[in-house]
Amino acid sequence: MTSATLEARLAALPRVRFLPWATPIEPQPGLSRLLGIDLLIKRDDLTGLAFGGNKVRQLEFYFGKAIAEGADTALITGAVQSNYVRVAAACAARLGMHCHIQLEERVSGVDQTYRSSGNVLLSRLLGAVLHSYPAGEDEEGADRRLGEIAAELEREGRRPFVIPLGAGQPPTGALGYVCCALELLGQARDFDRVVIASGSGHSHAGLLFGLRFLGWRGPVHGMCVRRGAALQQERILRHCSQLSVIVGDGATIGPEDVLLHDDVLSPGYGVVNPEVERAIRACASLDGLLVDPVYTGRAMAGLMHCVADGTITSGDRVLFVHTGGLPALFGYARDLGPLLTPRDGAFLSAGRSGPPLPMGAASR
Repeated sequence: MTSATLEARLAALPRVRFLPWATPIEPQPGLSRLLGIDLLIKRDDLTGLAFGGNKVRQLEFYFGKAIAEGADTALITGAVQSNYVRVAAACAARLGMHCHIQLEERVSGVDQTYRSSGNVLLSRLLGAVLHSYPAGEDEEGADRRLGEIAAELEREGRRPFVIPLGAGQPPTGALGYVCCALELLGQARDFDRVVIASGSGHSHAGLLFGLRFLGWRGPVHGMCVRRGAALQQERILRHCSQLSVIVGDGATIGPEDVLLHDDVLSPGYGVVNPEVERAIRACASLDGLLVDPVYTGRAMAGLMHCVADGTITSGDRVLFVHTGGLPALFGYARDLGPLLTPRDGAFLSAGRSGPPLPMGAASR
């Protein structure tokens, strides 16, 4: 299918534009030398609104539906340090809407900084009303409770719009990354593979669907940040199937297209492990690139693991989608504290954690 066909189909869907520019693609010379690949970063941490990130693209379509329905209040659920809810609060503020945020207890053993800094602080600053939900792995229950809050607001005269959490809902947010595929291939096509964090699956599925729709057939690696590869594959395939209904036929996505890696997921969502720590430090010290502990740091750790095990081979030109999430760095001050102590190059060696990484310049 052509880009004009995809653009026309997307233009027919309700959308509010929050992203005024195409995010750049930047080379990473330090990480490229370390890993022996040619690493490019699609800087979706620079989407602009309230510290940006991938959720800006996703929420354009949710708020498009909200405005079309005449809503004046947005409701959304996320983890305590959710980037999604922070950006939703910013979108609502820009549109003159109210925002109610339900924070679920997805990460255990956290401190007060986690509960008050980073995305929590920003959501409050943006004027959101915060609610608590006691479970962290109950998407359907969280959606039901959000529906109850919406019903209460409706009785008060509000016109609520719920942004759902559960995987069974239409993947409206994934449309933002179908658009990203258009943008990306308009900037460059000469990369061998793509790496992206895979959590809710909207960014991963939308990008995969868009790239396949436009005829790009290279590997798209999803790095699991919340659930294991088998469960996540079911989720991505379901999202892609639903996108075929929303956008129209034009991309065939099979199990062989959905490449997922959960090698660095343990011990689970939002918990910093040695591989994630190592990736955060390497990005910062080698290229001045900041990645967060939950999504991009874990995705970069997954990329490094794929280099070490040979899945990504020497000289490959790899495009890494930086999905943002940087305010969470401040919520993780306790866990990231050890990174603030200067160290020598030993942190990049096999003695630090995991197998040794290949060194040397990329071939292209």
